[in-house]
Amino acid sequence: MSGRGRRRLAGASFGTLLLLAMAGVVLGCAVSAWLVASALAPGIFHDHLGQAGIDHDSAGAAHVEEAFTIAIVLAWGLAVGIAVLLALLASWYLTRRVQRSVTVVTSSTAEIAGGRYGTRVASPELGREFDELAGSVNELARRLEATDATRRRMLADLGHEMRTPLATIDSHLEALDDGVRVLDDATKDVLWAATRRLERLASDIVAVSDAEEHQARLHLARTSTAGLVAGAIDAARAQYAEKGVALTAEGVEQATVTVDVERMGQVLGNLLGNALRHTPAGGAVTVGAAPAGPGVVEITVADSGEGIAPEHLDHLFDRFYRADPSRGRDAGGSGIGLAITRALVEAHGGRVRASSDGPGRGARFTITIPATAGS
Repeated sequence: MSGRGRRRLAGASFGTLLLLAMAGVVLGCAVSAWLVASALAPGIFHDHLGQAGIDHDSAGAAHVEEAFTIAIVLAWGLAVGIAVLLALLASWYLTRRVQRSVTVVTSSTAEIAGGRYGTRVASPELGREFDELAGSVNELARRLEATDATRRRMLADLGHEMRTPLATIDSHLEALDDGVRVLDDATKDVLWAATRRLERLASDIVAVSDAEEHQARLHLARTSTAGLVAGAIDAARAQYAEKGVALTAEGVEQATVTVDVERMGQVLGNLLGNALRHTPAGGAVTVGAAPAGPGVVEITVADSGEGIAPEHLDHLFDRFYRADPSRGRDAGGSGIGLAITRALVEAHGGRVRASSDGPGRGARFTITIPATAGS
C-alpha cells in the first residue's frame, strides 16, 4: 500500500476501518472457498464418472460435465453472493452500532474534559467490554464532579476561614492609624492571635493535602498502643484540667503496632481536641485501646458531650465541615482537624469512623490500624 493510501486509512473513522476489515475477511473467505471448490470438484467428479463406467471423452460425459459445471457455478455463485451480501449487511449494522458507541464515548469524554461533569454515557448493549467502558467513563465523570464540588466548597470555606482573622488584623491596624487604639499589650495579643490563626490554617491545609495525596513522610517504628494512649493523654491533660473535663484511660490492652509515633500523636491529639471542644465542663472523655480481631487494633476516644445527629456522621471527616455551623470559628478550630486525622490514619493502612446515639448523648471515634505481627 502506498503512503497516500496509508494516510487515508489512518484518517478514516473506526467504523469505516472495521467495515473494510470485515468486508475483506468475508470476500477472502468466499474467494478461498471458490478456489478450493474449483481445485477439488473436477477431480472428484471425474473419479465418480470412472467408477460409473462412463468414458471421460464420450458425448454423455461432456454433457454431464457441462451440466455439473453450470450447476456448480450457479449454486456456488448464488450461495457465495447471498452469503457475502448477508455478511456485509451484518458487518455494516454492527459497525454502525460500534461507531455510534465510540462516537458517544468520544463526545462524552470531550464534554467531561470541558468541565461538564454531569455528562453520562448510556450502556451501548454491545457486550461486557463496552458496558465496562461506559461504566468507567461514568465513574470518572462522577469522581471528577465530586472532586470539583469539594474544590469549590473548600475554596469557599477557605475564604470564609481567612476572612475573620484578616478582618481582625485590618480593623486593628486601621484603628491604630486613626489613633483610636494604641499598640498596647492587649492590641498585640489580638494581632498575634489572628496571625497565629492564619498560620495554623495554612499549616493545616498543607498537612491535609500532603496526607491525602500520600506525600506525608511516615517514620515508622514499633511501639505499643498503651504508649500512644499515655502520650496523648499527657499532652492534653492541662487543657482538660483548665476546662474541667475529666480525661481518663479505660480498657487499654497492650498491643504492638508499627506507626509514625509523632503522626499518631497528632491523630489522637486532634480527636482529643475535638472531644474537648464538644464536651462541657463536668463531662468526661475516655480513651481505650484493644485488639479487635486478627491483626487489627482499635483505639477509641469517647466523650459525654453534645453528641452528633445521624445526618452529620458521614461528613465529619470532610474538610471544613461543621456539624453545628452556629459554633464560633474560634471555638471550632480550623475545621480540617478531622480531615487530617482521616488522611493520616489511612496513610497507616487504617481507617477512622465516628458514631453517636444522637444529640446530647456523646460521641465515639474509633481508629482501626494493623497490629504488628508477633505482637
